[in-house]
Amino acid sequence: MAFSAFSIFPRFGLIAALAVLAACGDGRDTTGGSGAPRRGPQGPVAVIAQVVEFKTAQQQLEAVGTARARRSVVLYPPTAGEVTAVNFAAGDFVKAGDVLLELDARQERLAVDLAKVAVDEARQLLERYQRIEDTGAISASQIDEAKTALVGARIQLEQAQVALADRSLKAPFDGFLGLSQIDPGARVTTTTTVAQLDDRAVLFIDFPAPEEIFSSLVQGTVISAAPFSNPDMSREATLAAIDSQVEQTTRSFMARAVIENGKDDLRPGMSFRVGFSIPGRAWPTVPEAASVWGSDGAYLWAIEDGVAQRKPLSIIARQEGEVLVDAAIARGSLIVAEGVQKVRVGSPVKTSAVRPPSAAPVGPDKLAR
Repeated sequence: MAFSAFSIFPRFGLIAALAVLAACGDGRDTTGGSGAPRRGPQGPVAVIAQVVEFKTAQQQLEAVGTARARRSVVLYPPTAGEVTAVNFAAGDFVKAGDVLLELDARQERLAVDLAKVAVDEARQLLERYQRIEDTGAISASQIDEAKTALVGARIQLEQAQVALADRSLKAPFDGFLGLSQIDPGARVTTTTTVAQLDDRAVLFIDFPAPEEIFSSLVQGTVISAAPFSNPDMSREATLAAIDSQVEQTTRSFMARAVIENGKDDLRPGMSFRVGFSIPGRAWPTVPEAASVWGSDGAYLWAIEDGVAQRKPLSIIARQEGEVLVDAAIARGSLIVAEGVQKVRVGSPVKTSAVRPPSAAPVGPDKLAR
């Protein structure tokens, strides 16, 4: 006698009948005749591996520096007196030796003329004595006195010439002059400020650096320097000098960079944002595609004895398609570079290609299928 689902479960109807049928199965054989469930084919997963290398992470640092001229001096009159001429204006470029300021020098010129007369007289006397030296009319001591008098007169002439030179102020080197408050007719002393002279063809940028990088910062290092007044005007500067001591309060030391200023668009006293990098610790370097993200963080697949092992990682830095990672992998070991999506923990893997460190990525067509 045949029974339907409705006749067996008259109270539950169609829903109950469908549940019974689902529990009993659809009658198809899933055992393959052996009584055990079937499984898909199990074999090594084809991947492309890469040899692990270590690279040094660059530590990026920034500081605020202040520019100063390569040579800078505040000019003062060499002596006191009345100003007779001011031969410059603010902003002028002057050459070394140019006369910038003149003082009344009438007395000093007269002193020079008088000293020249004294020299001439002393020389003529000595020459007269030397002409009659062999006649016995003059003693050797008189000739010596004449020689001494000539030397003394020449020294007095040099002193008078120095005093005359001090009645003018000359530029000690090439550079640009700043503002001045001196006018002709003013009386000045040796403490009166005339102007400031700056040689700004090259600027020095002094900036503080932390104590921990004292041994890493070396002369010749190329750094970037951008004035705060124009952040887009970033230029290269070269580290030229490092201070000999660390400041005890701030635990920092001063460093000096040199920047060319051929266009004369930078000024002493400007503040600069200084940026530079120093070598840090060496880290394992892997392709960016080799890092995988899971629910518990990032990891990669290391190949150990032909089996994939999961290695947690922390990304330290990214460099042009590669990542520097903190992971428990050794230099020269193999990792899965391509095909990571197929790998599971403990999966046997087959390396269809092994890339050397920093090799160009291999396309998907190189994967074995």
